[in-house]
Amino acid sequence: MISRNDARQLPVLVEDLTVAYRDTPVLWDVDLAVSEGSLMAVVGPNGAGKSTLIKTIIGLMRPSAGRILIYGEPYARQRKLVAYVPQRSSVDWDFPTNVLDLVTMGRYGALGWGKRPGARERDQALAALEQVGMEQFASRQISQLSGGQQQRAFLARALVQDAQVYLMDEPFQGVDATTERAIVRVLQDLKRAGRTVLVVHHDLETVPAYFGHVLLLNVRAVASGPVNEVFTQANLRSTYGRRLDLLTEPVQAMEPGAH
Repeated sequence: MISRNDARQLPVLVEDLTVAYRDTPVLWDVDLAVSEGSLMAVVGPNGAGKSTLIKTIIGLMRPSAGRILIYGEPYARQRKLVAYVPQRSSVDWDFPTNVLDLVTMGRYGALGWGKRPGARERDQALAALEQVGMEQFASRQISQLSGGQQQRAFLARALVQDAQVYLMDEPFQGVDATTERAIVRVLQDLKRAGRTVLVVHHDLETVPAYFGHVLLLNVRAVASGPVNEVFTQANLRSTYGRRLDLLTEPVQAMEPGAH
């Protein structure tokens, strides 16, 4: 077990984590130490517990055992350091608000209880929208956005929080090419700024191009670390089993040193 002093240096530390639905483990005895400035993909088959891991880190689900620390403290004490981008399908896009107001909501946590956003917060929201190429949609109702535009709006909402740790659940799922490029650009900007990013991701082919680190997860943590060390054929087969044969060919060539 990592000491509390060492844990303070880590943006995310997960130790001996078990999460169960009723009596069925969804995550079992998972350990993960994420170094500062890491851009990490969380990959694994359907039902592997990827979204559960992200939701448990931010307190949306309760673990059966284990501990989770953000810079050495429980999430409840560090929530201002963490931004979360949920799956787009989990959001009520019929909620009556426009894009600028949606993004400005990301500043509420920093403002504190009872304080309303002003011109400064609006300027910050507009800057975040510009970062994801959505500034021209600021007055658009969110229900009128395409799927890719909705994803970029929610990404801007996370960016405006100016967090140290970003957790993203399937941000690339079902988006258009313009949105995918925008997301990759944002991920690289966050990495250059020294922020730590965990992304639930499903496309094995793009892992080496988009990420520097990876967690291979299938209820248990199969392997985690730099892509060029752990994103190997052997580890992928341990993670996916026979299902790996149905995936794309480029993963067949990934061995240490290929990244």
